Amino acid sequence: MLRKRNNNLYIKIIPLVFLLSFIIITPACKKKEIKAPAEKIVNVRVQDVEVKPLKPFVETIGTLNPYEEVIVSAEVDGILKEVKVDNGTAVSRGMLLSVIDDTDYGLEVKRAEAALRQANATLSNTKLEFERKQSLYKEQLVTQQQFDDVSTRLSLSESDVERARASLSLAKQKLIKTRIYSPLSGYVKEKKVSAGDYVKNGTNLFVIIQNNPLKLNFTVTEKDVGKLRKGQDVTFKIDAFPDKEFTGKVNIIYPSLEERTRTLQVEALVQSPGNLLKPGLFAHVMLYTGAEKDTIVVHIISLLYEEEKIKVFVVEGDRAKERFVKAGQKYGEMMEIVEGLKGGERVVIAGQQNLSEGVKVNVAR
Repeated sequence: MLRKRNNNLYIKIIPLVFLLSFIIITPACKKKEIKAPAEKIVNVRVQDVEVKPLKPFVETIGTLNPYEEVIVSAEVDGILKEVKVDNGTAVSRGMLLSVIDDTDYGLEVKRAEAALRQANATLSNTKLEFERKQSLYKEQLVTQQQFDDVSTRLSLSESDVERARASLSLAKQKLIKTRIYSPLSGYVKEKKVSAGDYVKNGTNLFVIIQNNPLKLNFTVTEKDVGKLRKGQDVTFKIDAFPDKEFTGKVNIIYPSLEERTRTLQVEALVQSPGNLLKPGLFAHVMLYTGAEKDTIVVHIISLLYEEEKIKVFVVEGDRAKERFVKAGQKYGEMMEIVEGLKGGERVVIAGQQNLSEGVKVNVAR
């Protein structure tokens, strides 16, 4: 009877054990089925780090100025009879610009010529008298005083001739100066007078400028002064012709810095093909300071700035790697990298703001 009771108990316990096992095992199985979160992948675009043969340069702003600018003035008094040029007129060296009424100056030349003829006649007569009295004096037929008197008059006659010649030369010069010529080839920048005006000696008549070649004046900062050399190549662009590039060479390096701005003035000579360039235009200047050298460059949009530090992200395999770099000179849209990168590496140019060290990336094609 006891054995039968035990068997009944055993039969009741076994289902209970199975039920408990199921309750314990089921949560455990569910726990194993929970998956880890998917790793974040950032889409980026990359560009290869390039090594290019580039010339180092200094970038600055300059102004174009005339090669020469001359103020043409009157050298005699009188009324302007003719003015043959206007503002903007192209002129050549020796071209007639204006004429002052020369009536009075022509008469002065004639008076001077007459005075010279009279002085020469007096000198001739005095020479003959001197020769006669000199012979008589040798024979002691005239006194010492008479001989001295004719000698003095001969000297005075010779002086009168020289004075008359000088007066004639001066009168001719004044007559010549009634015709005003251009001292150089170029353009009339400013006409200050008109026909009929009365002008005096020293009155400004015209401003003439020479436009080809031109002077390009610009400044460089104190830190770049040591890179300057006479004869260095200069290239520049102007806003009026954005698709054209113009060239020149350094002609003058000024001897001292401007104290207030700590900059040095530099002048370059540039040609103006087809007279496209005009004085007064601003120029975006690049002054080349050395020979070509292999330079590591990246696009400027790849650079990230953290206070005084600069960094980029490069892609190695499928991971982003953070690199701190040292930047050098800017070449248009490219930046020189002095330290931190080497040619051929893939640098991120889009999407780098979302990156951190070791993040998985997908390179967009």
